[in-house]
Amino acid sequence: MMHKNQSQSADTAALVSKLVMAYVSNNHMPAVELPGLISTVHSALNSIASGTVTDGANASDEEVALPTPAEIRKSVTPDALISFLDGKRYKTLKRHLNGHGLGPHSYRKRFGLPADYPMTAASYSEKRSALARELGLDRPRRMAA
Repeated sequence: MMHKNQSQSADTAALVSKLVMAYVSNNHMPAVELPGLISTVHSALNSIASGTVTDGANASDEEVALPTPAEIRKSVTPDALISFLDGKRYKTLKRHLNGHGLGPHSYRKRFGLPADYPMTAASYSEKRSALARELGLDRPRRMAA
């Protein structure tokens, strides 16, 4: 039995090294972060091998405390939206959410937000709208003769 575990451990180590090498060859990463990456990949492979991973499990499916209606109201200010992921202020949430592997619909669903929850701060939307009007984007194009 010991020989089988050693063989499986060697196979896992080889797979970890191949995965880490492939990742590092295509992504810039400081050397100090390599041990953490190796550990993460190793534990993920071990959990897959032991069958502890459920179908479709990922970081975005973890249980989160849903914000209260008051917290939802406070997260929307005229100048910024406060993210429920990290508590920081953003003019627009789209890029921030994409960085976390979420879209507007999945973000709203994850935190129990209403379907009309904004993804852009009101003042930012007004500035962009005013700029579009200045450029004449609110008028239909003239037909070419």
